[in-house]
Amino acid sequence: MLEQEGQERLGAMASEAARHVSGQGWLLATAESCTGGLLAHTLTNMDGSSAWFHGGVVSYSNDLKTGLLGVDPALLAEHGAVSEAVVLAMAQGALRLPGMPEGRGVAVAISGIAGPTGGTREKPVGTVWMAWAWPGGERAEKFLFRGSRTAVKSQSVAGALFGLSAFVRQGVR
Repeated sequence: MLEQEGQERLGAMASEAARHVSGQGWLLATAESCTGGLLAHTLTNMDGSSAWFHGGVVSYSNDLKTGLLGVDPALLAEHGAVSEAVVLAMAQGALRLPGMPEGRGVAVAISGIAGPTGGTREKPVGTVWMAWAWPGGERAEKFLFRGSRTAVKSQSVAGALFGLSAFVRQGVR
């Protein structure tokens, strides 16, 4: 369970992201792996979130990444689940979820290694890839977070929300 201060901080960030998304008339979908639904949980803690949040997929396994989000198994084999290519494919898959409006959807995807095990020299614990996708565009960023498993998950959600707000403020469409 996140400590109260952390929950409040994430809630404030979610509120800002929601204001930007709803202000554009967009509908948001999420595709999460290492955060296990924490992003969707944070977003749906807000009253009225059904007006701008479509839903999310917790694709913790590669089978769900391929089966629900349409990630090409070859991308997973070549790059691994924690990679730019896969997180971009996850975000594009979230845009194609049933009921997502064409031309009005925006998606956020997260895949990483929350720890405390599972890291490698190339991808240490705390490595997290995030992607944001919208009609006609996409962007991905790599992060290296520190701390406990819970801290990595919380920092990942904060980064995803910050990125979403920043892209909307900049008029990325």
